[in-house]
Amino acid sequence: SLVETKMRCFKRLGERVMAKDFDRQVAELQVRAAILNRFTQLGTPMTVRMP
Repeated sequence: SLVETKMRCFKRLGERVMAKDFDRQVAELQVRAAILNRFTQLGTPMTVRMP
């Protein structure tokens, strides 16, 4: 379920790879993955232990 959710988010960033050159395609997908990782990091709650 979590994987399906992440793939849906990944697809929402763009259904198609816009670059035609393979190296640029790789770079484009890496940027998309970095954006997803950043959004995930921002949405993760911070747990603090209380004494």
